[in-house]
Amino acid sequence: MYGSTVLGYPRIGARREIKQALEAYWSGRTARDALLAAGRDERRRTWLRLAELGLTAPPSNTFSFYDQVLDTAVLVGAVPERFRGLDPLDAYFAMARGNGTLAPLRMTKWFDTNYHYIVPELDEDTPFVLHPDKPLSEWVEARDLGLDTRPVLLGPVTFLLLAKGSPLHRLPELLSVYADLLGLLAAAGVRWVQFDEPALAGDRTAEEITAAQEAYAVLGGVADRPRIVVAGYFGELREALPALARTPIEGLALDLVRGDLPADLEPLRGKTIFAGVVSGRDVWRTDPAVAATLARLAEVGEVVVSSSCSLQHVPYDLDLEPDLDPELRDRLAFAEQKVAEIVALSRGVALPPVVSAPPSVPSPFVPPVRSPYPVRAAAQAARLQLPPVPTTTIGSFPQTDDVRRARAGLAAGHLSADAYTQRIRAAIARAVHVQEDLGLDVLVHGEPERNDMVQYFAENLDGFAVTRNGWVQSYGSRCTRPPIIHADVRRPKPITLDWISYAQSLTAKPVKGMLTGPVTIVAWSFVRRDLPVRAVVEQVARALRAEVDDLVRAGAAVIQVDEPALRELLPLRVSEQDAYLAWAVDAYRYATGGVPDDVQIHTHLCYSQVEDILAAVEMLDADVTTVESARSGDVVLSAASSFSRGLGPGVYDIHSPRVPGVAEITARLSKAVAGLGGDRAWANPDCGLKTRTYAEVEAALGNLVAAARHIRTTLS
Repeated sequence: MYGSTVLGYPRIGARREIKQALEAYWSGRTARDALLAAGRDERRRTWLRLAELGLTAPPSNTFSFYDQVLDTAVLVGAVPERFRGLDPLDAYFAMARGNGTLAPLRMTKWFDTNYHYIVPELDEDTPFVLHPDKPLSEWVEARDLGLDTRPVLLGPVTFLLLAKGSPLHRLPELLSVYADLLGLLAAAGVRWVQFDEPALAGDRTAEEITAAQEAYAVLGGVADRPRIVVAGYFGELREALPALARTPIEGLALDLVRGDLPADLEPLRGKTIFAGVVSGRDVWRTDPAVAATLARLAEVGEVVVSSSCSLQHVPYDLDLEPDLDPELRDRLAFAEQKVAEIVALSRGVALPPVVSAPPSVPSPFVPPVRSPYPVRAAAQAARLQLPPVPTTTIGSFPQTDDVRRARAGLAAGHLSADAYTQRIRAAIARAVHVQEDLGLDVLVHGEPERNDMVQYFAENLDGFAVTRNGWVQSYGSRCTRPPIIHADVRRPKPITLDWISYAQSLTAKPVKGMLTGPVTIVAWSFVRRDLPVRAVVEQVARALRAEVDDLVRAGAAVIQVDEPALRELLPLRVSEQDAYLAWAVDAYRYATGGVPDDVQIHTHLCYSQVEDILAAVEMLDADVTTVESARSGDVVLSAASSFSRGLGPGVYDIHSPRVPGVAEITARLSKAVAGLGGDRAWANPDCGLKTRTYAEVEAALGNLVAAARHIRTTLS
């Protein structure tokens, strides 16, 4: 018999109750009390359900109204000066989303997941001041339900390494705040506390490993404190493991899905080992052979069966998916089913065997070679006749209530296919006419037919299954339903051709064909286990190549194939990165490499520290790359001096409701033109516009066009 726990749990609500509460509050439709009550209700539902499933050690402080890193910044008082005069809740959401006058903090990907976190800003004079209300009050809420929970906190080392500038030299100051928090938790009656340190599962310097060891020597030395477990996940702790094991902490949580059992278990002797044998990153059932791993660990310490990481990365409950094929359902486990597996393993109950179809045999894969970029650029300039600093958007336009009702009506059978087509065509016409009236140069059709940039393709490709309620939080109130790749991927028929052709028929300006790239489609899906990820990406690339060929034959002059997940899938260990980038780039080039020289290929990457892999982005061989830049402070532009193709550093943040002025956009465009020249600089938003309103979009794009025209006059 072992203990049982999870490192975290989904928090958006099985029916997206928190999403709805947040958006109602932000729009002014409900008051603050309603939002806070929705949070309490969701926490209560979660704790009671985990107890009902038999979990012996449920966590607390895993709930968030936006992001756990932002919560930690508030916890330790790391609030930038510009937000400090606001009401605390207003400041919290302003840091995440901005407001009418204040720009938000940067947002980027949480390690190699599709979850986005808010990047802390720490000036040298930013004081650390403890604000312990959240972890304490949530622990008390659970206690009042009769539950003894384990508060989960982002560890001090990972917090500083994730902050802007990675100011690890401020660790001693931060540890003082964490030590005070441990004292308060102990005084309240907390018995265990969890510190998440996923940064330690990546490549770390000797100085950083030493800092981690010293940090937990300090926290472990606090006189009156709860017992401490440090959780390192998303890979193996490697050199960090013995360093942490030498400190007084009582527990270590190991990711035994993304990493192997340590060859030497002796450093773990006498520790409580949280054995992460049930995956928190996929939807597949657990192999019963993991029971042998638990038995091995029990030889050196007390064992608690656990998820490999937080279950926030998987949907809530497989029982909410009655439409899935029964054979596929038998292979799946969502969050509730994973908790049941954890409880069964902790009680010594054997898991049923996992049965899957025989794997495919991948075929050879060689990307074509396009003409050199200068040759293509000349052919495209002759065909497109674009002005200096061309203006465009990234792809999506606002998803109106009418569009959502049309999709829901078609799915429910209340709306005929013909009536649906007419509704979507009307939405496309609106988007095209708005862009023409504003004066944009390269248009998009607005993507009203797409519920999601990955799910839409999954619904039209063989080998995918989609869910009805398989929601996973991406950031804040934004949720996706990751498709499930369970068999070979093929394209039975064209996917986007009719919609793009209709949009192009409405205007003489070029309309971009809009596709999601092969890496992103796979990265934002739950991927079959019986093939290497590379082989699955190559299957998707073949399907997209057929779609690109159809668009070219239909006369498309510009085709955008987005790869926002290229940086996301980058392995955390440097030794594995070159091999990944090589095959990821090959897949993109295969999908896009067969077009004539006068067809312009665009790609888009956002919110993922793309500046780290600009050399690989250039190897994609796209003619124009648009990237997020406004929210990240133009770091991409400053790193792009050697980039030799067209580049559009985003000039305003689409995740914020604020509309940037002409002067603000002009200043950003001026930087881009100074670094790239008017022939290679593009003007565009940071990302797609589906989450904004038409009023916001028209105002912001109008200012973007005005700024671009002003820049052109200065160039001439």
